[in-house]
Amino acid sequence: MLQISAQQLAELLTGIARAQAAVVQGLESELAGVKSGRVVPAVQNVAHLRDHPLPTLVDLPVRLLLASMGRVGPDPAAVAKDLERLFSGAPASTAGTSAPAAAAAGGDTLDFSKPG
Repeated sequence: MLQISAQQLAELLTGIARAQAAVVQGLESELAGVKSGRVVPAVQNVAHLRDHPLPTLVDLPVRLLLASMGRVGPDPAAVAKDLERLFSGAPASTAGTSAPAAAAAGGDTLDFSKPG
């Protein structure tokens, strides 16, 4: 039976997100404005950025796609930590949120006006 580590799964998910981002970039080069006007808002909606400050297993791949469409792609090591947290079932505080997860959350984790 094949056993995959969290790091290997993180690298796989990161590669898939990069491939998806390349498709979006190809659409943007053919249809100017489609990325910022239609694709990014739809992906942000599916990512549940405001509902879940920390990614769930369902949200993580979408947030990786968002990070891949930005200037700095997702860090596989940080993704592996998120996967380990998700598979362990242990709740994590938002203070320990990884930088890519915070960036993918659109900076909502940096809003100090919200009660802790």
